Parts: sequence; structure tokens; C-alpha cells
Amino acid sequence: MHKRTLLSKAAVAALGLIASSAFAQTQGNAQQLERIEITGSAIKRLDAETAVPVTVIKMDDLKSQGVTSVEQILGLLSSVQGTQNMASAVGSGTGGATFADMRGLGANKTLVLLNGQRIANSATGSASAPDMNMIPFAAITRVEVLRDGASALYGTDAIGGVINFITRNNLTGGSFSAGYDAPQKSGGSTSSASATYGFGDLGRDGWNVYGALSYKKRNEISGTERDFNKRFVGGLSNSTFPANYQVQQGGDFYNPIATGCAAPNLISNAAGCQIVTPPFVSISPKSETLSGLVKGTFDVSPALRLGAELFYSKNSVEVQTAPVPYGSYWINPGTTYFPTAALTKPNYSPTFDPYELNGEPFNSPTAQFPNPVNLQQGGVLVWFRDVFNGPRRDKSTGEQYRALFTAEGNAAGWDYKAALAYNNTENNRKLTAGYANGEVIGEGLIRGIINPFGAQTPEALALIQGAALKGLLSTSEGKVTSFTASAGRELGDWFNATRPVQIAVGTEYRQEEYVDFNHRDFAALVSASTGVDPDARSEGDRKVYAFYGELNVPLTKELEVSASVRYDKYNDFGNTTNPKVSFRYQPLKELLVRGSASTGFRAPSLYELNATTGFTNTAGNTNNPLNCPGGVLVSGATSGANCKTQFQSYFGGNKDLKPEESKSFTLGLVFEPVKGFTTSVDLWSVEVEQQIGSIAEGTLFLPANQQIFSQYFKYLPGNLLSQNTRDCQGGPTSPTCGYVDVRTQNLGGVKTNGIDLGLQYQVATSMGRLGFEYQGTFVNKYDYQDYKDGPWNQNVGVFSGSGPVFKWQHNLSSSWSKDGWGAGLALHHKSGYVDQDPTNKVKAYTTADAYVSFSPMKAVSLLLGVRNLTDRDPPLTYQNELFQSGGWDSRFYDPVGRTVYVRGTVNF
Repeated sequence: MHKRTLLSKAAVAALGLIASSAFAQTQGNAQQLERIEITGSAIKRLDAETAVPVTVIKMDDLKSQGVTSVEQILGLLSSVQGTQNMASAVGSGTGGATFADMRGLGANKTLVLLNGQRIANSATGSASAPDMNMIPFAAITRVEVLRDGASALYGTDAIGGVINFITRNNLTGGSFSAGYDAPQKSGGSTSSASATYGFGDLGRDGWNVYGALSYKKRNEISGTERDFNKRFVGGLSNSTFPANYQVQQGGDFYNPIATGCAAPNLISNAAGCQIVTPPFVSISPKSETLSGLVKGTFDVSPALRLGAELFYSKNSVEVQTAPVPYGSYWINPGTTYFPTAALTKPNYSPTFDPYELNGEPFNSPTAQFPNPVNLQQGGVLVWFRDVFNGPRRDKSTGEQYRALFTAEGNAAGWDYKAALAYNNTENNRKLTAGYANGEVIGEGLIRGIINPFGAQTPEALALIQGAALKGLLSTSEGKVTSFTASAGRELGDWFNATRPVQIAVGTEYRQEEYVDFNHRDFAALVSASTGVDPDARSEGDRKVYAFYGELNVPLTKELEVSASVRYDKYNDFGNTTNPKVSFRYQPLKELLVRGSASTGFRAPSLYELNATTGFTNTAGNTNNPLNCPGGVLVSGATSGANCKTQFQSYFGGNKDLKPEESKSFTLGLVFEPVKGFTTSVDLWSVEVEQQIGSIAEGTLFLPANQQIFSQYFKYLPGNLLSQNTRDCQGGPTSPTCGYVDVRTQNLGGVKTNGIDLGLQYQVATSMGRLGFEYQGTFVNKYDYQDYKDGPWNQNVGVFSGSGPVFKWQHNLSSSWSKDGWGAGLALHHKSGYVDQDPTNKVKAYTTADAYVSFSPMKAVSLLLGVRNLTDRDPPLTYQNELFQSGGWDSRFYDPVGRTVYVRGTVNF
């Protein structure tokens, strides 16, 4: 990566030449440098080192290190904390989306732009942020990362920072690249290819048209292909095979066949037998990503340039989880597989009838069972896992396209630009294996056809496999139509500072639409095996109007100040005004001091406002705070119903949400003591109020918080909570439904501050050109409130809430090049932290990458590299927030291990 400090004249020239907003003008044979626009400011300038900290990343540098995806780029940004990646799709329904999360404030508080314009958020409901996999990778020429709040210019979402992906503006000729990543261990191999071609030259012909296409396929890593996935017995469930049963609802679990819980993937604990699910669960999912862009630029006259671009991206992610659990199903007395040992168990009652069927004939509406069956009281509840249809597999396919039309030029002394854009994003979730019609399975158990405790008869196996279902479960779609326009000009040198005052003004109109729904007919068939509500539908729309202005005033030759303000009006919650002031002081050519102060906001997303309500399982195995506080069972309660299990949570949107609000501050300096050697230090601070979200389950279930959060719990008699979604099919008022309410609301705040450090050294020697770069972020403070007016929780270096905030993150790289040869070494570091289980300290994590490159001729280049040279495994953590809970955390650590990669490029 390359951070340009622009104190160097060469750096100024380089950015000036590649800036997409610059017009090529000639005077004789000399090329004149143009003012350019850098992310974070609407004012064009020669000095790209503005009053706010911006990191400029050259894609050529990244590709030389074998980077083939935007997700990999995010992993190299020290200012990015927790990142939801493709692996997060396992068991979570995220659609395989990857999000950027600057400062750890949440992905929805990092604004992502493509050529300075917004793209639509991921269509998966709760995301409220763009999927980084949708960025057209092959067309990117650089990435500008603003490490400061920018709502005064861009409006909503720009609280933590802005990431602006900028594509080429002029490409002549073509290139083709192909590569392969081969992990040392099985699973996770990757193939990639990209191609670009363009014709016409802006400088010579006044026009250019080019296209770029990239493709990447990554193979799955299964739950058994990495030994580190076995370090912790996680992902426990009471739904097993051979099945557990209960003689009373909420009672103890018994297993008649698995003596000592010795069957495969079972363990014994206080709750009886439990299944260990990580061996079934994808460590890293199978994925395919295709992206392409076509862009045309035309100089109509020296004062007008028109542009048009169309990009399309498609990302498919397929994940695997454990076979479907069917909890709390009925076994009829007198049938073949009724466990006779149940008659001797404590609390067995011959009148037990959990569904209040009262012995009436029962018949489900399925063609498999034309005759009703007489139910008898005194049955048992069986917790059965359908291993016969195999693990569940879900495939989410996201597609996005954007059409953008631009015009820019100058008139009457003003530089102007306008853009009209239409964005559409869609995600479809398909069930591809392992799911079944739960009504058929349930009645097969009632009638004594299915054996929940052992081998199946041919009739039973045919019934189970015949109940298997595949199909399209849900669709989410988002649309954004926007028009932006801005203009700027010089106003003269008001204070004899040798540089003129500059002004820029702009406006934006945006219309957003969102819909998320289940395909009812199919969803109804698989509701028992998915837990989804067939009738669930979330939809909404909004209109946004905005005006902004920015004024840059040089007070002296060394000092300039800038002020900007933006007014946004939303038709669904109101308006907000956000100002920003900044300064830039350069007393010496080698020294720059800069700083800023601003306010910001994030509007509640359409999903957060309009999401339908429903029920699902709590994320991790937890304890009933009244019956099993801290994992200690109270007298009269049963372990299986209360300890280390999943309960029902009630989720949904809230139309009364208010926007999140923030305050941001930066103060920094850039120092270039000698030519080619630059250092930077930037102090930053962000405070956020009225955060939108749900109270963390870990906070809700703390026994000490029960008095505070009693209104969020609906207990059944005996202080029980439901463990199965079927118990809540009648809604939150159902007498069989005990749950915790996690619907969206405005919560408390966040206060975080720290330091960004940068260093760059480039030197030419007789042995070749050497380069060294360092980027690091130190987080001094990250305190947050789980709920409004709640206590402040310290999160730096501690797993608190849903995860840790890393105190230190570093990236250090070195490079060498001479006569067509090149080589490099990079070190990546994350500090350790106190685990979710505070008795464990998660170790610091450092990996090393190395590469060599060779260009035997100008048109050909070859690259060979190794990632994770020391084959470092992810550190041990006992977290249970994720489905991949075998002793590591997929959000922060790459499970692939040592990987050799090769790339080849041909230019023509």
C-alpha cells in the first residue's frame, strides 16, 4: 500500500496526472498540472495533502502482493476493526456480504463510494451497508481512504470514515491476468482471472471507452479440514442423533441408545447428550465472484466532458451447517419406537399432553398420510436431528448494477459537475440441500414410522428423503436513484496569502426503496426446518434532499482554514444539519500540521424502520438468567431446558427510530525530514449517540441485569423460555411462547479515540529501488453503552458485547525492484485481548507474506508469493457468537493457512 503525503512534488504530479476530474490542457509541449478533488473535500486543489487524513492506495502495489479482492484490501487497513466477511454468512443469513468497519463503529457508519458516488447497500436486510464484494475489482486504479467523519459533505453513514474506489478514466490497449492460490492444507484453493481493454485516447482523440472484467472462485474449507477447529467443544445442541427425549416439557433429557453419549459427534454433560456441530459447519464457504465495468469518457469541448459507466457484479456464496434439528416433536405411546424406559423416569405422567391434543385424531395436511392417527396422552417429546438428509446447505446470490451518467466542465468562471445514477441490488437465498418438510418428518415420528434413535427401515428412509426440499426461500432488493450537482470557483486572494479563497456548493436528491420477503409457498413447507415466517415481508421507501457548501480560506502563506456545512431532509424522520471546520498549517516545506472538528449522523435504514417482526434462536448457547444464573442450576429447574442452550428471541424494526449522531475530531502532523522519507501522526476521536441496534444478548441474559431488563423477557410458567420456534407460531401473545425481546431501538453511545501512525521511505540505490512502509492504528479508548443511559463498558483489548476492539493493528512492508525483478515482505499484526471467557487471553496474531516478481519483457510479468509464511493458526478463543465456534473467530483471522500463489499478466 502507498500513502501519499504530497509534500513531495513528485507525489503531487502523480495524483494530478491520474485524477479523474482533471482536464488535460497543453501549452506548447508542456503539460499543466490541474487542481484535483480528493475524498473528503469538494474543493479542487494542487496540494492533495488536505486538512483531513487521507490514505491513497495504489492498486498496482496491492496486485504485486497477490491481492485479488476488496475483502483482502480491507484486511490491510489498520483503521478497519471488525469486518463482516464471507465466512460470516455461515448460519447468519448475511448473504455472504463483506463490509468495511472503520474505527469499529459498525459497518453502517463507513461510507463506501465508487468514483465519488454512492452505491446501494447490500440487499440483505440488517446490513445497512454496501457489500464490498460488489466493487468491480479489475477496474480499480486506486483507493482513497478518508479516516475522518464527513457528513458535512456526504451526509449519512460517513461517521467512521469514507472509502472511495476510483476506476480508470483513460485506458488504451489491453491486459489479461490469471492466478491460482494453493493452500498447503486441503480446502480453500482459489482461481482468479481478469481482463481489461480500452480504445481511444483522451489526450489525443478526446474520448476513451474501455471495459474491465474479473472472476474469482474460492473452494470451501469444511469443518473437518483444519485441526484448530477442534480445540473447543462449541456449537452444542440438544437436538441429536440418536435423539434425546423428555418426559415433560422443559424437563431432563434422556437418550436410550447413545449409552454414555458415545455416538459420533455427541458429548455428555449436565443436559444429557449434546451434539457438537463444528465438524458439520463450513469454516470458509464456497464462493464465486464476477464483476465488470464499461466506461466511456468524451470531451465534447474544452469546457465540457461527458461520461457514462455501467457496472455489474454477482457474488454467490454457499455455506454448510449441521443437519436440521427438529426439537420438541411428539412420540406417540404404543408406536414401534416409543422409549419404554420413559415410563420409569421421574416426572413421567401418563396424562402429559404438550399440544393439548386431548387424544383426538390427528392428521397433517399432507398427501403422504391419507388416514388420521389417534394420539394418546402420555407421550414424550423427542429432539431429533435429520442426519439422513445430510447437512444443510444455503446458497445466497447477490447481484448489483449501477448506471451512472456524468457531466463536468467549466462555465462563467465556475467548475461544475453533475451525476445521475441508478443502483439496483438483489439477493436471493436458495436452500440447496438438507432441508425438508417438517410436517412430514413430524408425522412420521408421531406414527412410529421414523426411528429417531437408530437405523431406518426402507419405508422410513424413503419417507425422510422424500420430504427433502430445495428451492428459493427469500428475496431482498434495494434500489437507489440519485442526482448530485456541485460547482466551485476561486474568489480571490482575500488576505494576500498567495493563494485564492475557494468555494464549492452542491445539492443531492436521492430516492431509496427496499423490500425483503419470503416466497410463501416454499417457505411454508420448510418453516419447521428453517424457522422462517412464510408471511414475513419488510418494505419501505424514502426521499432525501440535501444542500451543502464548503469554503477554503488561506489566511497566510502557511495557514488555511476550511468550513463546510450540509443540510439533509428525510421524508420519513425529519432533517439534520452538520457542520465541519478544519485547518492546514505548513510552516516549513517539510512539516504540515492539520486538524478538524465535525458533527455527523446516520439515518435509520429502511430495514431498521420497517423490518417485519418474527422469532428466531438466540445466537449462542446461553443460560436462563432466572433458572440457571451464571450456569448454576437453581433448585427445581432442569439443565436441558435452562443451561447452555438456545432460546427464542423476538426481532423486528421500529418506525420511531431517531438518527444516530456523532462528533469527530482529528489533529495530526506530516513530517518529511529528508526527501523520500515521510512520517505522519494523526490523533482522532469519535463520539456517537443514539446508536441503532438491539441490546446485546450477552447483556440481556446477565443475571445482574434482570431487574433492569425484565420488560424484555416473557417467561412461561416456571420461568421457562421457549427453545423451539414452533412454540411461538401464534405470535408473542401465544401462551406457549417464552422469549426475549430484541427488537431494534435507539441505544446508548460510543466514545473512542486513538492514534494513526504512518511511515514511508523510498530510496534508489545501485542495488535497486528500496521501499519501506508502515501503517498502524492504536486505539486508546473504546467505551460503549448497551442501552440508553446504561453503564459504560470498556472494549479495548477485551471481548465485550459481540467481540473485541484491537488495541494495536499494524502493517509493515518492504519492497525491492531492479531490472524487471522485484521482491517484497509484509508483516501483519493484531494485538491480543481478554476472551469472552475472561480466564483465557487470546494471543496476539502476526503473519508474514513474501513475493518475488519478474518481467522478462515489458508486456509480461510473473508473480510468485506465499501468504502466512509461518503457517500460523488463528489463536484460541472460546467465543460462541458465531456458528464456527470450534475455538477461533472467523471475523478476524484467516483460516486458510500457508498458501502459495502465482499470477501471470500479459499486456497487449
